[in-house]
Amino acid sequence: MAGNYKMMAKTLFGFEPLLAKELRDLGAGHVQEGVRNVTFEGDLGFMYKANLCLRTALKVLKPIKTFKVANEKDLYRNVYELDWPEIFDKDKTFAIDTTMSSDVFSNSMFVSLKAKDAIVDKFRAVVRQRPDVRTQDPDVRINIHIFKNTCTVSLDSSGSSLHQRGYRILTNIAPINEVLAAGLLLHGGWDGNTDFLDPMCGSGTFLVEAAMIACNIPPNINRESYAFMHWKDYDAELHQKIVDASLKKTREFHHKIIGYDKAPSAVRKAQENVENANLSAYISIERKDFFYTEKPVDGKLFMMFNPPYGERLPIEVDEFYAKIGDTLKQSYPGTNAWMITSNLEALKHVGLRPSKKIKAFNGKLEARLVEYEMYEGSKKQKHQS
Repeated sequence: MAGNYKMMAKTLFGFEPLLAKELRDLGAGHVQEGVRNVTFEGDLGFMYKANLCLRTALKVLKPIKTFKVANEKDLYRNVYELDWPEIFDKDKTFAIDTTMSSDVFSNSMFVSLKAKDAIVDKFRAVVRQRPDVRTQDPDVRINIHIFKNTCTVSLDSSGSSLHQRGYRILTNIAPINEVLAAGLLLHGGWDGNTDFLDPMCGSGTFLVEAAMIACNIPPNINRESYAFMHWKDYDAELHQKIVDASLKKTREFHHKIIGYDKAPSAVRKAQENVENANLSAYISIERKDFFYTEKPVDGKLFMMFNPPYGERLPIEVDEFYAKIGDTLKQSYPGTNAWMITSNLEALKHVGLRPSKKIKAFNGKLEARLVEYEMYEGSKKQKHQS
């Protein structure tokens, strides 16, 4: 694996430009945006760095073979030809993830099974022993992607999704995915130059991701394992060097990051997650009902939150969203307030005109990230000053 090679980072809908910028900032070559993915080039050390430092990536894949496929024999032969015992050891467990958009095969499970047979047969032929398949938490993940009649076999260097940062032990009913939270913060332009508030903080994901962006802390610093650690070419010394170098690039943060939630259980969970992330020095969490609060700081405030949608948490939606608008109007001057909701009807009840609307998905739910700019004084004064 000496020198540079092509890789692909997978992401969420609409985050492709954010991920491409992250990759360029980290030093990747030949960065190209796709649909829910970005391809790039880098070496082994860069692959380690991408897994550690990318905030908006779900996976980092390393393609190892691309070929035309017309039937199951083509698939089997091409997968078999790869030198699998040189990639991982017979004592490791593995799993295959197949995604496809093709008329050649109708069933992704069938493709995974054929590929599994080819890998197992190769091990038997070369080392007389075969590795075991384990669908849950395997050591090695292999990704097969078939588009029309082109098949790409990749090694999944991440293993479990990179949103599993390792700090969030406790969650509430409707937690927001860590990669989604980081991407929404970057979409909103959060850079750590003002105070930050999440007034409905739940398990604290926005708070932790905001602190890590503000301090330039690698998002996966608390994560203990990646699939690449089970590859035969894993270089533990190089990996440690990448971790140490990334930690040297952290910076101080001189503002406040504040979280409110009215549920005592949420406050406890958020505090524990913040502690797990080693960020208690930057984040304070209080039990408060947003509708009875006032702006807690002087100067500019950046706010981001994920209010209940009425899907899983029982609320009177129209009234609840009207109260959000009233509270922002009356108590939060000088605030850039961002919120994500999949209840597009409810947005009409906020009673404020959003200055920005960005389409996003929270899980399978289509959502909008909206910004409300709450000026100091009136809008007229703002433009005259």
